[in-house]
Amino acid sequence: MKKMSNIYESAANTLGIFNSPCLTKVELRVACKGISDRDALSKPDPCVILKMQSHGQWFEVDRTEVIRTCINPIFSKLFTVDFYFEEVQRLRFEVHDISSNHNGLKEADFLGGMECTLGQIVSQRKLSKSLLKHGNTAGKSSITVIAEELSGNDDYVELSFSARKLDDKDFFSKSDPFLEIFRVNDDATQQLVHRTEVVMNNLNPAWKTFKVSVNSLCSGDQDRRLKCIVWDWDSNGKHDFIGEFSSTFKEMRGAMEGRQVQWECINPKYKAKKKNYKNSGIVILNQCKIHKMHSFLDYIMGGCQIQFTVAIDFTASNGDPRNSCSLHYIHPYQPNEYLKALVAVGEICQDYDSDKMFPAFGFGARIPPEYKVSHDFAINFNEDNPECAGIQGVVEAYQSCLPKLQLYGPTNIAPIIQKVAKSASEETNTKEASQYFILLILTDGVITDMADTREAIVHASHLPMSVIIVGVGNADFSDMQMLDGDDGILRSPKGEPVLRDIVQFVPFRNFKHASPAALAKSVLAEVPNQVVDYYNGKGIKPKCMSEYESSRTLA
Repeated sequence: MKKMSNIYESAANTLGIFNSPCLTKVELRVACKGISDRDALSKPDPCVILKMQSHGQWFEVDRTEVIRTCINPIFSKLFTVDFYFEEVQRLRFEVHDISSNHNGLKEADFLGGMECTLGQIVSQRKLSKSLLKHGNTAGKSSITVIAEELSGNDDYVELSFSARKLDDKDFFSKSDPFLEIFRVNDDATQQLVHRTEVVMNNLNPAWKTFKVSVNSLCSGDQDRRLKCIVWDWDSNGKHDFIGEFSSTFKEMRGAMEGRQVQWECINPKYKAKKKNYKNSGIVILNQCKIHKMHSFLDYIMGGCQIQFTVAIDFTASNGDPRNSCSLHYIHPYQPNEYLKALVAVGEICQDYDSDKMFPAFGFGARIPPEYKVSHDFAINFNEDNPECAGIQGVVEAYQSCLPKLQLYGPTNIAPIIQKVAKSASEETNTKEASQYFILLILTDGVITDMADTREAIVHASHLPMSVIIVGVGNADFSDMQMLDGDDGILRSPKGEPVLRDIVQFVPFRNFKHASPAALAKSVLAEVPNQVVDYYNGKGIKPKCMSEYESSRTLA
């Protein structure tokens, strides 16, 4: 156990996880007022994108849901960020109008932005500022961000609501109901906790199961009042009130172990006016499950190993390796971009892997002896054992294989994703948190097999694996950004969405003049959460409860 925590500590120090005496998780809630659309005739469909600054670059962290036709949106989705007391963490909130026909962002869709530091929000608890358009001109629109510390209790609750016999509010069809849950704070203000999806044309809706942190739901107080409102959705944004009821988390916990909890949905106006008024429908909580949240540290110290695999692009677009202009040119004194990226990311990953043996593959080259094109060949040319000893072993295998290859094409990465997914799939049979796979793909250009790659990523999102793509050279990588689910939801060609965002894409040129640690930090920043999301989502606990976790639980 001691060895494991030492391994972790050295890696954590490299990443700066333990450098901070005060690492706290903070939940940020966002609302906007008076957003005007470019098109004065219609209301915008706003979405807020949170970006964080790192080494002078802005990176997207997360985004809210899109609220249709709304000028004063209150967003249900929370942003969870790590707060380091001793660092200046610059944040940028951008409001975009996301029309229903595309998920990406276009310049024209920008409705305004606001920059601040996380420290400002945390110290003020509630920060309201004007939204600035391009050229820093302030309009009439504003944004409010509320911060709440996640204090100790990271547990979350899974709730599943339905309703029956709701009032009909529409003339030509049935109501289109959705449910909102508000937490009533100590100062009697109400905080939106969750908004369900709309179920169209149905007076007996069953809403999708959703998860929310216990902290967010009731601030850890089981008797805190929760106000629940059922609305009939209208496309013009003026939703009709159906009814409301109050509850507490304590009462909702009655829906554990297969029982149901029910409430009458009451419209106070109807109740006051109508003699025979009973209710405007019944809302049912079909299940309430509480999930214990384990941290990345819990899994690593519980014995989970990170299995690191490298895949290198050997397509002809890299240029002849003998030519000094080639991205694969081996300079006697200066490592090329492939080597720099490999070492920066690999050095950190190797700290989490006890055997320090890394499978390393190439794609897009003709390989000896028959010189057929391969998209997943072992760079040590030993297909039965593609593992190299340490990052140094990968570097040596890369340098010695280069003269034996014919750089060719096309740039297909689906085969290598499928290869690692096969190993990750075998790991799922253990039902334990023992191995998590990271595939690092180094490529110089936009991939050729985009449809197959999307399919492979959607499949892999169900497995214990993450994919990191580093774009080397100066190609136009805009298509690659699409694989990084930050910019809307990645879907397979058949339309199936990823279960979780497992791809991180970073162009190496953004870090050309930064330290290797800066590249590694940016590339690996999402991995701890991806590991936690996978195992917590599957209900898999750390293999053995570490001393770290037991002390955390006691605390």
